[in-house]
Amino acid sequence: MNPAVVSSGAPAVRPLALACALALSLLSGAAAAQDLPSTVVVTGARFPSDAALQPIGATVITQAEIRRAGVNDLNAAIRKIGGVYGRQSLDSSPDFTLDLRGFGTNSAQNMVVLVDGVRLSENEQTATSLAAIPIDTVERIEITRGGGSVLYGDGATGGVIQIFTRRGASQGMHGSVFAEGGQFHQHDVRVALTQVTGDITADVAVARQGSQNDRKNSAYDLRNFSVGLQTRITNGRIGMRVESAQQETRFPGPLTLEQFNEDPTMASTRLDFGSLDTNLATAFAEYRLGAVDLAAELSHRERKVRAAYLSSAYPSTNAYDGRQDQFSPRARWLGSVGGMVNEAVAGVDLARWKRKTDSPYSNADASQTSRAVYLRDELRFDAAHEGRLALGARHETFDKDFTDELAFATPDHGKQSQNAWEAQLSYKPLAPLGVYAKAGQSYRVPNVDDNAYRFPVNTMLKVQTSHDLELGATLANAAGDSKLTARLFRHKLDNEIFYDPTVNGFGANINLDPTRRQGVEIDAETRIAADWHASAHLQHVNAAFTEGPNAGRELVLVPKNVVTARLAWLPAGAQSADVGVQWVDRQRNGNDFDNSCDLRMPSYVTFDARYAVKTDGWEFAVTGLNLADRQYYSYAYGCRSGIYPSNGRQLKVSARYDF
Repeated sequence: MNPAVVSSGAPAVRPLALACALALSLLSGAAAAQDLPSTVVVTGARFPSDAALQPIGATVITQAEIRRAGVNDLNAAIRKIGGVYGRQSLDSSPDFTLDLRGFGTNSAQNMVVLVDGVRLSENEQTATSLAAIPIDTVERIEITRGGGSVLYGDGATGGVIQIFTRRGASQGMHGSVFAEGGQFHQHDVRVALTQVTGDITADVAVARQGSQNDRKNSAYDLRNFSVGLQTRITNGRIGMRVESAQQETRFPGPLTLEQFNEDPTMASTRLDFGSLDTNLATAFAEYRLGAVDLAAELSHRERKVRAAYLSSAYPSTNAYDGRQDQFSPRARWLGSVGGMVNEAVAGVDLARWKRKTDSPYSNADASQTSRAVYLRDELRFDAAHEGRLALGARHETFDKDFTDELAFATPDHGKQSQNAWEAQLSYKPLAPLGVYAKAGQSYRVPNVDDNAYRFPVNTMLKVQTSHDLELGATLANAAGDSKLTARLFRHKLDNEIFYDPTVNGFGANINLDPTRRQGVEIDAETRIAADWHASAHLQHVNAAFTEGPNAGRELVLVPKNVVTARLAWLPAGAQSADVGVQWVDRQRNGNDFDNSCDLRMPSYVTFDARYAVKTDGWEFAVTGLNLADRQYYSYAYGCRSGIYPSNGRQLKVSARYDF
């Protein structure tokens, strides 16, 4: 953990000539358009794919579900609809730290997030800023839990979250205008426009949102902008997208348990604040050449973080300037082998990342390049029973360069490489029942922040590896409106990279003794009546040390159980309603590695609801969050300290016009 980076911030937009120029040059040479098959929508193998080859065990969130739940950003959609556990952000933003399968404070580094195939996960100890992505541009979200390093590389042990923006619409101009206001001076204004002229689609989205939040000194303000241009060509699609966001936040700081019980809205750092500026440009192309599909994304991202800690006895200001370039060409052959459908995918991932730090305690220059090659083959061997067998492997090499004359950390100039593999099998022994099994190896390479605050200071952290196993079954009715999925999983980790606040007197990142995460996940959805739809997600995870002095003890900041459920009322008329509940079990405090603290973070239940009415293109809604006004917290770094409270009850009203 980097103790200085607890904020998110805002972007300085600069010309992104490389990606933009490539996209414009592709657009200028577009040929006559040809529609792609309408069933080509699934992207489990990093390609649009046939519905018969959709990702095994994935959870899909549609734009319709996002609208119905009334969530304003992608982070909330993943938590409230997808059932993913999230912890209150430390910087007052709506970007909760998402946690797939119980990885605690390092959950963001054990999960990969992609938007249209471009990786957003950073090479540092910060969570991906999803709130900066305009939600009105999103078509769907796919959540694949468990190891995914073959296709997605470093950090994909907990799982992968993929976000896909809209590919187009019917001819003409379409758009929406949205405005919302609520308690804590919350406000959200969004405008989205799409113009389709022949084969060319252009879209633009702008938004401004903010809130004072429940705690003192926890104001948040976000401005984002997105513009996209794409065209269909003979046998393919090409285009570009540019996004920027400026985010400003105040830092209320942690509380002791006594302070929380006295007044959870108080701030311990009334003068601290920060900003995050992000800027992303992407050019993309898809082309079908006979039986081979070709695709590639070229992206450039810039990120500027500013943080001022003026409440400290030693006030400081900090700056982090980073940039990342990615290029991901790949090819797929989708054909027939012995009468069986076969999909073979091969690709290369190239990335270059740099960051400069300017603070009283660090003048670090850090850079990293990575080169990966992967191959995956999937065979549908029994059409009648939808039998599928997939095998894949990946090799990735990392070149690192890190120096900091102000820090105690030893300079890092070296190379690390790692392999990943996977094997998946699925089968439907009965028409309504499908079963599957997954096994593989995933990995996480220590990033610049891991090694900058490591212990011992003269020893580089080792690569974290995980041996992953998952068994699952899905039961669905013939109508397709009821489905039950259960997954048993286990991750056995060696050299897990984790922040231990108990070492070295100050805390540091270390390689843990061997650990294990195992448990069960259940997803269920059904139409319980003509107008009623229900869904639920359960995660039970046991996270513990398996060797060393803490063998058998629970890992910290991991709730054993998380249950999320939603009930939607969708009559044929103009009205609709959606109610959600989430229960989070108790968890160990952040420094309780030996499980000696006599207190645990309490369990809590939160409720949210939305009621909407539509008329003549308008939709008016009222939304309530934390309706029971539960005073709770999802972060506690000490036994009775380091507490970051969550917001109390909030009511909001909104209006939306679609045209």
